[in-house]
Amino acid sequence: MISKGKAFVITAVAVILAVVLTVVGTSFIGLRIDEKVIISTDQYDEFVELNNKYSKHEYLEKYIEDNFLYDVEGNLSDGSLKGMMETLDDPYSEYLSVEEMNSLLEQTSGEYSGIGVYVSISEDNKIIVISPIEDTPAEKAGLKTGDKIIKVNGTEFTGEEMTEAVKVMKGKPGTEVTITVERERPNGELREFDLTIERANIKIQTVKHGEIEDGIGYIRITTFDDPTDEDFKKALDELTQEKEIKGLILDLRFNPGGLLDAVVEIADELLGKTVITYTQEKDGEREYYNSDKSMVDIPLVVLINQGSASASEILAGAIKDTERGILVGEQSFGKGIVQRIIPLEDGSGFKLTVSEYFTPDNINIHDIGIEPDVTIKLDEKAMEEGLYGMEYYEEDNQLQRAVEILNRKIK
Repeated sequence: MISKGKAFVITAVAVILAVVLTVVGTSFIGLRIDEKVIISTDQYDEFVELNNKYSKHEYLEKYIEDNFLYDVEGNLSDGSLKGMMETLDDPYSEYLSVEEMNSLLEQTSGEYSGIGVYVSISEDNKIIVISPIEDTPAEKAGLKTGDKIIKVNGTEFTGEEMTEAVKVMKGKPGTEVTITVERERPNGELREFDLTIERANIKIQTVKHGEIEDGIGYIRITTFDDPTDEDFKKALDELTQEKEIKGLILDLRFNPGGLLDAVVEIADELLGKTVITYTQEKDGEREYYNSDKSMVDIPLVVLINQGSASASEILAGAIKDTERGILVGEQSFGKGIVQRIIPLEDGSGFKLTVSEYFTPDNINIHDIGIEPDVTIKLDEKAMEEGLYGMEYYEEDNQLQRAVEILNRKIK
């Protein structure tokens, strides 16, 4: 068995060689005579340089194939590329095999098979639960925000092995997977326990809405996927035009983020003419995302907590900086960097951190989070039993406070 990411770091140039040779190959074509090609001295020197640069990789791969005592798990080229990405020491940048790339695209489409949980990497290099997805096996089994998944089916996984762990947690509907959870008690003690969860088809309803009381509308966004912005607009139209609400509560609690385009479309409905966010790359180049002057002009309160991350923080940060609404709840997760997904010709791809994003007041909240205007913790019982949201209004003290604040704003 070979440890991925260590043994293969040295071989991280496998596919690059093929790409380089493909790209520059035509410029090396000279005069062909029978089985020989006459090229210039400069071209010959470049060939020698390429050979010197990549011969170590070719030698190592061939030597492993011929001499390694055990079976090699996985593809050597995939392993080399994963090793290259791991040298970046960035948990959000990774090479994705064909299977992993398809899995990622499934998630952003809003439908896949598994247990239904959003995870990230904690500061101590463990797999941390940002939030279980509502009405999925993970939530029903009792998995909670802040839990750390340390084993899957008895195999230990670190944060940098999160992709492999997620692959194991997914599977055919009706099959079971056992995860070992590390949970911190209120007194700071750590408790480990196993949860056996039956996998299911996960079809995420990312937008839920309704009227809490006369004149108070409620929209909850659980994640920002492909259909989210259209579903949000339909919910907003129904509440503002049919029910004629006087104020809106936007619930972004336990929303781990998602697609930047989706959150920009939603922000455009709420903000008026302003900067929503801007991203900045390593060379200082910025890309601005703006909303126009058209907006739903009613009082707004936004709920956030430690499970609100990434795209949900973009929306919450824009609302706070522009003073468009009041943020209620707890400090958000703190993910202020942007990844670009690059597909490759064979169906594989990679995800790379390419920029950081800033709120309208030029604030980057990475590893910091957003402080709410009104801080209130969710009651312990509601947190433990998942009793939050419009359907659990009587148990949800954060939502109750949001309604109080919104009623005062309306008056």
